[in-house]
Amino acid sequence: MIPASETLLKYDNPVLLTKNVGKATGKASPQSVCAQENMAKESLENILNAILPPIEWTEGGHLWIQNVSTTPATRMDVINLQDHLDRKLQQRQARVTGICPIRRELYAQCFDEIIRQVTINCPERGLLLLRIRNEILMTFAAYNTLYESSTAFGLRKALQGDLGKLKLAEQCSELEKRNLEAEYLDLKAKFEAAEKRTGEKRDLDEKKHAEEINFLKNTNRQLKVINGII
Repeated sequence: MIPASETLLKYDNPVLLTKNVGKATGKASPQSVCAQENMAKESLENILNAILPPIEWTEGGHLWIQNVSTTPATRMDVINLQDHLDRKLQQRQARVTGICPIRRELYAQCFDEIIRQVTINCPERGLLLLRIRNEILMTFAAYNTLYESSTAFGLRKALQGDLGKLKLAEQCSELEKRNLEAEYLDLKAKFEAAEKRTGEKRDLDEKKHAEEINFLKNTNRQLKVINGII
């Protein structure tokens, strides 16, 4: 609850309802806004209490109530309202653009004060402004719900995108592994083929070398025989 002294909505002085809350036989409550059709016939105070419910609080075992002011607004009051709004927006550092709860709260207080001023002069116009305010609140609630749902949808999509990227990364890793395996098998086959060719060439060279040695041995033996004859 915002203290009446800190809100832009103008209130009367607090009134003591009961001296002891425990002995109170009942608690005053504003008339339901649903009975707007009969409000035009009621007193201005009841209409204001229905549109802008009074503030009630307990202090020291006593029940206090503070109703919105029924004093008509002057031209100076309207000017002061604008000045107070601008000053509070600056003091509380409300953002000029984008979603700002502080700016929304202060503008809501200012709109309630305008409703109070208009209702005192013409209750019917006040009720129309009340309907406009309620429609604005419902529209804002709908947009807020849509925003939350869009945010949740975006988060789900982002998570799905992350999972998709993770899956693609795993697939790339798997393909890379397969490519490396294929490259390894290809290199292994080439190595084995080269090793086989080298082995065959070595065997061929060894065979040729053995044949040359045998030829030289036979030649040497023949030369020895010829030399013995001579």
